[in-house]
Amino acid sequence: MVESAAHLVDHVFPEVAVRQFVLTFPFPLRFLVAVQPEALTQVLAVVQRGISTFVVQHSGLAVSSGARTGTVTLIQRFGSALNLNPHLHMLFLDGADSFRGKRAVFRRACRPTGDELTRLLDSLSCRIVRVLERLCRYITRPPIATKRVSVDRQGRVVYRYKQPFRDGSTHVV
Repeated sequence: MVESAAHLVDHVFPEVAVRQFVLTFPFPLRFLVAVQPEALTQVLAVVQRGISTFVVQHSGLAVSSGARTGTVTLIQRFGSALNLNPHLHMLFLDGADSFRGKRAVFRRACRPTGDELTRLLDSLSCRIVRVLERLCRYITRPPIATKRVSVDRQGRVVYRYKQPFRDGSTHVV
């Protein structure tokens, strides 16, 4: 594994410092991200966006300026004892590129303090919980929206569509 990681760094990243972040999940979430690829995808997007912003800011740059960092994530699904343990190994450039025209200028990030990393972890944890709550509400929603169900004057059940269909129909009886 060390050889392949070194090969990855040599051929994917430019010759700049790289910092590794590892994200593990508490036991109940391990099962969720193991069997729900959409959950893992959404968690990964939140984590990469949060860490990227953190690295760009620690490079003395603003995300709004178009500055960017680079990352590669390796998803491991098992621990060393072959136990189910999905976790993420993320390699981030330890800095960010700002752009002058088409030319990228790399700026090394300041070393984060323990307190800054704790705040980053707290922020990521809150964001992940919000994303997973939203995903769980979506997955467990009822098959039809009860607010759009009614009974007409003849006693028939009417279901109104959220938006009209292409043919112009707005409901079904």
